[in-house]
Amino acid sequence: MKKNPITTETFVLLFVFLGGFLLFSIEMGVANFLNTMINTSFFLLTEVAFWIMGVAVLTGAMAGIFAEFGIVALLNILFGPIVRVIYNLPGVAGIGAISAYFSDNPAVISLYKEKEFRKRFKGYQIPVLVNLGTSFGMGLVIAIFFISLNNDYAYLGNFFFATGIGVVASVIGSIVSVRLLTYYSKKFFSISRNDNPIKKIEGDEFLRETREGTFVNRFLESALDGGKNGVDIGLQIIPGILIISTFIIMLTNGQPVNSVTGELMPYSGAAKEGIGYLPAIGRHLMFIFKPLFGFTSPEAIAFPLISLGSAGAAIGIVPEFIENGYITIKDIAVFTAIGTTWSGYLSTHVGMMDAVKRRGLTTQAIISHTIGGLVSGISANYLFILVVFLLGL
Repeated sequence: MKKNPITTETFVLLFVFLGGFLLFSIEMGVANFLNTMINTSFFLLTEVAFWIMGVAVLTGAMAGIFAEFGIVALLNILFGPIVRVIYNLPGVAGIGAISAYFSDNPAVISLYKEKEFRKRFKGYQIPVLVNLGTSFGMGLVIAIFFISLNNDYAYLGNFFFATGIGVVASVIGSIVSVRLLTYYSKKFFSISRNDNPIKKIEGDEFLRETREGTFVNRFLESALDGGKNGVDIGLQIIPGILIISTFIIMLTNGQPVNSVTGELMPYSGAAKEGIGYLPAIGRHLMFIFKPLFGFTSPEAIAFPLISLGSAGAAIGIVPEFIENGYITIKDIAVFTAIGTTWSGYLSTHVGMMDAVKRRGLTTQAIISHTIGGLVSGISANYLFILVVFLLGL
């Protein structure tokens, strides 16, 4: 750790901190601001962070079992050709994408903790796993949620069709995110751009290491050891979720509203209240968002902004948006793509990069993934238009 004197950054940070404190305090009142910040953080801890930890424990158990009984090695062979062409990674990386899609971002870290999974990657490929896993985090949850809206809001259009377009677009965004971070990672580790992504087999390195004992004992031990890794992962990502998501939610949400009369109510310090500045800014940027994402309402920008911190929180606002006429069926495709690709990466990326011991590439990972999410949304918008045109829908 470097030893530095007081510099310009000290005063810049102090100015930003005091400016932010005054911004929230003037709008909400000091007491309400502090109470909302604490209550929102507690809400995220109990409703989001612990849920992700539960996912990580179950995924870690699955990863332990897969590694112990050779499934990781088998899937590496099956996925090899496809994953190498699309992502320029070993085939076993496909397991990370699938596990994250069925659960959440940290699932890929649960796999990384398993030696049988980790040893198939070169050093510069390890941080890329973070962007790959995050590109598909909560994908199944998001898809099922949007498809489930089809019965209640069928008048809006075909949610199956829109969600499918969004899933395809999210794959496009994931390729951009992964390829970009691979470029930065190679540069960081001084690796040739033409390096073979498949690790060379040396001796018996790729032979499986298994536990002693009966099948049942090995099954239980591998599941429990993998689950312990999941607990560690959950603890590592809690700070990122609480700190970043709290302020994104408070910047996005506005003053509380009476659910019956629709009138504004005074701030109470409850969780998820806010000053609503981000949607206000979005109204002035519609000239950018409309051609890129096809949004017709400035309120729609709240979805990608909340997705930065929590995709689960973002999908929760969609029914209200539909009922208020803020979004169209095309927006569902865009929401699916952006929500799946970003999936709260600002909340988890720092912790996940720390978990794979690649802090030095955290900034590059976030930049790459930001671009990947934007590409997902843009792709969904224009894919939807193209397919509708070709099919004459």
